[in-house]
Amino acid sequence: MSEQGQSFPYQRIVDGLRAEILAGTRGPGERLPSENDLAQAYETSRPTVRRALARLKAEGLVITEQGKGAFVRPKPHVRLLLTGSSYRKHRTLGLPGFNAQVLEQGQAPKQELLSVRVGNASQEVAMRLDINEGSPVVIRQRLFLIDSQPVALCDSYYPADMAEGTAIAQDRRIKGGVHALIESQSGPIKRNISRSVDELVARMPTPVESKALGLSPGVPVVRILRTVFDSDEQPVELQETIAVADRHEFRYEVAMADDGPH
Repeated sequence: MSEQGQSFPYQRIVDGLRAEILAGTRGPGERLPSENDLAQAYETSRPTVRRALARLKAEGLVITEQGKGAFVRPKPHVRLLLTGSSYRKHRTLGLPGFNAQVLEQGQAPKQELLSVRVGNASQEVAMRLDINEGSPVVIRQRLFLIDSQPVALCDSYYPADMAEGTAIAQDRRIKGGVHALIESQSGPIKRNISRSVDELVARMPTPVESKALGLSPGVPVVRILRTVFDSDEQPVELQETIAVADRHEFRYEVAMADDGPH
C-alpha cells in the first residue's frame, strides 16, 4: 500500500485498530467503539467503518455479536511444557497432561469424547504405529476446551491387538487418561511408556476443523503428530492433534547428556 493509500479512512481504521490489538492496548474480549463513534473519530462513514471491521474479522482479530457490537477476539491459551519430569508429575497426580497444565494456569480444562470406533490404519498411521496399512486400529476422537472455548481436536490411534477388549475401545472416558490404563500393573496392557516423538506442521484449517473449533477466517492451526513408545521401543499410540495456533504456546525441554568433548 502506498503512503497515499495509507491516508484513506478505511486503511487508517484497519491499521490503527490492528496495531492497538496486537500491542495489547485493546485486550481480548474488549468491546470496540461503536460504528458511529469510529466514524466520527476517523471522519468517515459507517459503511467504511463496517468494511474495516470486516477486514479485521477476516484477519481473526475481531468478532462481532448481533446487537452487541464488535469485540477483540478472546484468546484463552495454554502454555504446554513437554518434559519427562512434567509428564511423570502429572501422571502421579492422576491427571492427563493437558488438564493438569491448564489447571496449573488457573483455567478450566475440559475434554469431550466425540467418538470411539475401530477403523483401518492409513499409510501415515500404519508407518508410525509399525503395523501394516489397513490393519485395524481403535480411534478415540476428542475435543479439548479451555474455559468452555474449543482449542484443539485430537484423534488418538491404538493398535487393535493392544486396545480391543480394554476400556480404550469403549465409548467412555478413562480415569487418569489412556496412558494410566496402559501402564497400570493391575490392568490388561502393563506396558511402560518411555518417550514420545512430535512432528509439527502449521497450516490453514479445513472447513470441518474451522467449524469444530469456532475459528474466524485467517486463523491457522498447528497439526501435531505425536508417536508414543513403550520401554521396548514399540509404538503404543499415535496422536493427531489440530491445535488453534494462537491459543497454544509450546515449550520443549530436552536433557542432553554430557559425554565429554567431541
